[in-house]
Amino acid sequence: MGWIFPRLLGAVLSVLLVGMLGRMIGSQFHWPVLGALVGAMSGAFAYSLVDVLRGQRFMEWLHRQDGNPAPRDAGFWGEAGYCVERSMRSLERQVATEQTRLEQFLSAIEASPNGVMLLDENDQIVWCNSVGADHFGLDPQRDRMQAITNLVRAPIFVAYMQAGVYDEAVSFPGPGSRGTVSVLIRPYGDGMKLILSQDITERERSDSMRRGFVANVSHEIRTPLTVLSGFIETMSSLKLTDVERRRVIELMAQQAQRMQLLVGDLLTLAQLEGSPRPGSDRWVPVRQLLTQVHASAEALSAGRHTLVFGSLSTTDGANDAIAGAEQELHSSIANLVNNAIRYTPSGGSVHVLWSIHSDGVGELEVRDTGLGIAKEHLPRLTERFYRVDGSRSRDTGGTGLGLSIVKHVAQRHGGELEISSEPGQGSSFKLLFPAARVRAAAKSSDSAGEVAQQPSTEEIHVGMS
Repeated sequence: MGWIFPRLLGAVLSVLLVGMLGRMIGSQFHWPVLGALVGAMSGAFAYSLVDVLRGQRFMEWLHRQDGNPAPRDAGFWGEAGYCVERSMRSLERQVATEQTRLEQFLSAIEASPNGVMLLDENDQIVWCNSVGADHFGLDPQRDRMQAITNLVRAPIFVAYMQAGVYDEAVSFPGPGSRGTVSVLIRPYGDGMKLILSQDITERERSDSMRRGFVANVSHEIRTPLTVLSGFIETMSSLKLTDVERRRVIELMAQQAQRMQLLVGDLLTLAQLEGSPRPGSDRWVPVRQLLTQVHASAEALSAGRHTLVFGSLSTTDGANDAIAGAEQELHSSIANLVNNAIRYTPSGGSVHVLWSIHSDGVGELEVRDTGLGIAKEHLPRLTERFYRVDGSRSRDTGGTGLGLSIVKHVAQRHGGELEISSEPGQGSSFKLLFPAARVRAAAKSSDSAGEVAQQPSTEEIHVGMS
């Protein structure tokens, strides 16, 4: 308020000084009073004109808004310019701060795994992150200020928008049938809307697999339980001979064993999925694994098949080793060999061969001369409870979980399972282990020379003895 007194003083002095000057000039013409009055009016007009010019310069500065400093006039207009300029600079700093915060907020939303879209009161797109644009098949820049229902024509979504009831999310196929998108709308502000979208394709697939898994487990367990219940009812209600009783007890034992195998495989899968990966500091000898599997394979085959266990390794595989969990490795190899024996008719052969590639990758192949598998079934063989022929699988005593266990073991050891088969030509199952988990035995120069002179088919050693 320091400008008030100087401004009043300047106006009074201008009127007095110019009025006195007018009185002096008017006295010479014998009109002193008129001269004083005209002089006072001239002083007031001059002072007002200067003030108006300063105000005009100030108003021009306000209209320009070019970032230049305000006019540095004295008095009222100078102080007014300084105050306005200071307020404008403060407001610019606040706007810059808010703009930075907005950009950070939008960057955070942009990094969100979910889609976010903002609509105005006319359902036009104000902003959309890249994930949301991908969910709806939009362009975040090109499609701004476009009505959402003109771009997303899915009937379920359009009906959801028009209904105006957004208590629950809706799901519909994404653009190009690439998956399923779940959308939830939340109104905010004055008629504006926030659209949240999420790709639930994997979740739906997992839910479907879980439902199928529960249904399959229930079915697999219900069948032997029904048989056991029937036999128990038969034994309790009928008088059986000793031969009939022994036969019934034998069948009951078979069903109980079937359930035991199923529960055992389920527990194995649960343990594989819930435990950390095996370390790479424990080495399991390949010879030891194949010797153990060979013994159980002979018992299962009971002389009905030709079993060949051998090595194509340049060191005879005697001291080759795989880094990992011995029990898991044994389980995976045993599952492959047992499957090969079960699905190979009597008189057929099963070959189990270990080799190390030139790049250090370890390969264990189980090859049989069984019935073979059609190509359309190969991609699904490792699914839980998937069977090419359900009745044949149950007759052989399989649970439908063996290959799923083998796949999990291979993945936990950083490897993979390769399957190739043709109907009538047998099947080949290969477990491939990365070089980091394979240790080859040191080979002598003599053995290396002998191997180099012999073809690979002569390097097979039956029985690994």
